[in-house]
Amino acid sequence: MAKAELVTRDLPELIVETENIYESVVIIGKRSRQISSRLKDELKGKLEEFATTVDNLEEIHENREQIEISKFYERMPKPTTLATEEFLDGKIYFDRTPIR
Repeated sequence: MAKAELVTRDLPELIVETENIYESVVIIGKRSRQISSRLKDELKGKLEEFATTVDNLEEIHENREQIEISKFYERMPKPTTLATEEFLDGKIYFDRTPIR
């Protein structure tokens, strides 16, 4: 089983782009939801290939490929971690134009 890894972040590191910790957290949170949604759709699409129309529980069996796909997604970094890395690497575009 993979060991969970925690990374402590410095506040100054998170506010370089925005000069506001709350704005940085909102940007990271929004990007995290985008990543999470994309990964969920990806996984759902891959697992649909294994879907059966059989309702009988006796005929449903484990599929190694399906299990491996699920384990791969479980081992991936959390969307929040990916979004934070993208933010710190300057890979997230955000617009500060106020909404009218």
